[in-house]
Amino acid sequence: MKFNLKNIIGVTALLISQGIAAQVYVGIQSGIGNIQSDITGIQTGNRLGGALKAGYIYPLNSHFGIGTGLEFSQYKQEVSFSQPTATLSNFEVDASTSAFVYNMTTNNYREKQTLRALQVPLFVQYKKNINKGIDFNFRAGAKYFLPIKYEINATADNANGTAFYPDVNLTIFDLPEFGFGQQNNYSASGEYKTKGIIMSSFELGFTFDIGEKSSLYSAMFLEHGYGSILDQNNNESYIGYRPTSVSDRKANGLYSTDKDAKIKPVAFGITLGWNFK
Repeated sequence: MKFNLKNIIGVTALLISQGIAAQVYVGIQSGIGNIQSDITGIQTGNRLGGALKAGYIYPLNSHFGIGTGLEFSQYKQEVSFSQPTATLSNFEVDASTSAFVYNMTTNNYREKQTLRALQVPLFVQYKKNINKGIDFNFRAGAKYFLPIKYEINATADNANGTAFYPDVNLTIFDLPEFGFGQQNNYSASGEYKTKGIIMSSFELGFTFDIGEKSSLYSAMFLEHGYGSILDQNNNESYIGYRPTSVSDRKANGLYSTDKDAKIKPVAFGITLGWNFK
C-alpha cells in the first residue's frame, strides 16, 4: 500500500468503524525531538519533543494487528549560528522598486522554535506472549505529519541591515528612515509556512497485564520524517527588510533563507500507554 493522507485516513475510518472488536489505547511520548535541516552554518540545542496519543489496534490473529489513531505532538528547540557574528545576504526591493543586495549582520542571534502538529498513524503490530501477563510488542508503520503551527521567537544583541546597489555601485550603511542601519537588543516573533509530510514510525516494547481488561504499555520509539515541512516560494532574509525603519523588522527565521531547504522532524524516546481490551 502506498502511504498517503487519503489511504491513512481511509484505513483509520475503517478501523474506527470496527471499534467494538479493537483494542483501545491512550498514551504519551517523551524524548528528543529534533527538527533537522540541511542549512549550513547553524547549530541546534535544547531539543525536546513529546506527544499525546489515542487510537485502536484491530487484531488480525493472535499475533498481528493493524493500528491507527490520532496524535498531538510538540517539538521545541533552539537554533543559532555556529559563530557569534554572522552575515547573510539576499535580494530585496526598496520603496522606489529598485533592487539591491540586503546584508543582515547579527551578534548572538538565537531562535527559539516551537512546532505543534497532528499525526495520523497507520501501523502493523506484532505481539508475542513471553510470560504470564507479559507480551513482547513491535510496531512499524507510517504517520501523516500535519504541522498546525511553527512559531519562532528570535533575539540578537544587535541586528544591522545594509544595502548594496550593484547598478550604481552604492553601499548604504546608515539610513534608518529607509530601513538601513543597526537596531540594538533585537527581539521579534514569527512563523514558518509549513505543509504535511509522511514519517516512518517504529516502537519496540512490552505490555504488562493490569487486571482482565487493561494493560500497561512501555516502549522505545523512533520516528523519521521524509521530505520537508517548509512551504515557501522565495528565499528571505532571516530578519526582514522594512523600508521605513530599522525597528520592528520581521523575524522570518533562519530556515527561510533557503526555500529548498529540507526541514523534517526526527524523534526518539519512550512511550508509555494504557491499553483497554
